Amino acid sequence: MLIALEKDRNVSFDIRRVYYLFATKNEVHRGQHAHRHLNQLAVAVRGSVTFLLDDGTGPVEVVLDDPSQGLLLGNMVWREMYDFSDDCVLMVLADQLYDPTDYITNYDEFLSEVKSPLYRGELAACQNG
Repeated sequence: MLIALEKDRNVSFDIRRVYYLFATKNEVHRGQHAHRHLNQLAVAVRGSVTFLLDDGTGPVEVVLDDPSQGLLLGNMVWREMYDFSDDCVLMVLADQLYDPTDYITNYDEFLSEVKSPLYRGELAACQNG
């Protein structure tokens, strides 16, 4: 099998950074943050992992376990990864270089920011224009 990831075909953004996680113990939780601006595409190229996602409207669980499927993670989405299989290799493509100031690492702070009228106004402006 061959999977190609290409801008404007199956990746909706310019790829500025690629990283991957492996040998993560099953009981370990990763992520536990949101990004203000970063967009990502996550692919479990081997094994499986569970994502808990929240855009401020409540959590949703998604299992990645098929290397031909990806999970698009937009900005202002809280993400946690857990239940890593022993053989899991999780590859992530990002549209920005690493920037520690883009991270929101406190869940209550994330909820406050994502539910603020200012943020919602930005979102509406992006959708309308």
